[in-house]
Amino acid sequence: MGKRVLLIEDEPNIIEAISFILSRDGWDVATHSNGHTAVEAIKQREPDVIILDVMLPGRSGYEILNDIRGDDALRVLPVLMLTARGQSKDREMAEKAGANMFMTKPFSNADVLNAVKELAA
Repeated sequence: MGKRVLLIEDEPNIIEAISFILSRDGWDVATHSNGHTAVEAIKQREPDVIILDVMLPGRSGYEILNDIRGDDALRVLPVLMLTARGQSKDREMAEKAGANMFMTKPFSNADVLNAVKELAA
């Protein structure tokens, strides 16, 4: 099972919370908060799982996910999409873009940990 997670998120409280939850469980957590350079960060970090926020400065998580799914080297990476908006159309957009899982904020610590473990398995 892979143990490297790249968290692409711009809210400091969420970065801190998710990093703490996963690090405590033995995960190596890298963070990135700029939508413009997210794909380069993914290539550089080579994560086993990506946690991707929908609303980022520069580019949306959907645009980034489209780039990931369109790149032969990255397309198989499991992606957990996070969003503050939980309407069914947001979930449908995430699924259409190729997200493996979708989670709305606020979320429970256990849900994030279980989702990452499942995606990495």
